[in-house]
Amino acid sequence: MNFFIENPNFDIKQTFLCGQCFRWRECENGDFEGIAGGKYLRAGQRDNGVELIGIDEKDIPYWESYFDMATDYGAVIKRFSEDKILCEAAKNASGIRILRQEPFETLISFIISQNNNIPRIMGIISRLCESFGEPVEKGFAFPTAERLAAIEEADLAPLRAGFRARYIIDGARKVMSGTVDFAAIDKMPYEDGKAALKQIVGVGDKVADCVLLFAFHKLDAFPKDVWIKRILAEFYPDGLPSCIGEYGGIAQQYLFDYARRSGKFDK
Repeated sequence: MNFFIENPNFDIKQTFLCGQCFRWRECENGDFEGIAGGKYLRAGQRDNGVELIGIDEKDIPYWESYFDMATDYGAVIKRFSEDKILCEAAKNASGIRILRQEPFETLISFIISQNNNIPRIMGIISRLCESFGEPVEKGFAFPTAERLAAIEEADLAPLRAGFRARYIIDGARKVMSGTVDFAAIDKMPYEDGKAALKQIVGVGDKVADCVLLFAFHKLDAFPKDVWIKRILAEFYPDGLPSCIGEYGGIAQQYLFDYARRSGKFDK
């Protein structure tokens, strides 16, 4: 069946290409297809919303959760209008939604993303899934922690992940051993969750913040890459505006998009 999600604050292209996920590809007609949670999806932008194409009716709640349909982004954007820069950023990126992704996939994906560009990240993740993931409709599921914990660093050589291979294995093994407990992190306050994730070799503040934001929906997480640091130095040297409140993660995505669009922070 096809299922239409009517929402003015849902742009499939903005959401999939904003840097929070790496397994979605644009089709020739502008639709997107990919695999999340072991489920294949083709989705396309339509007037005032997004159409999910050929899904099972029983999967509708999964996709509604994945696309964070319970959050009123219109209300958040209205709140951000109190700040000039954030207002402009939110207006141009109003279709971005914070995806609720599977924690292990998000952890490994952002470990791979370190000091890397989008095409290389997508290539490494694609090879990882093909090599160690279970076959699903039109592709492969993301490998489980159990599967990756059982291999050695040398087994990842064909992925061309470089120094990140050691981090991938350490992450998988710490998840399997319970050293890093996703169920516990989900219930932890932001700072405690961050400390728990940083027990993994190679996971620093930025990767931990990305996992907390994009997998655990801890909206007070505010990942800082080079562009975000530059925009903070330029516009918010004394700190972020109070109107952001508990929605720092959403603000980060709007500001990240603003930095990319403006071009003035490229150097």
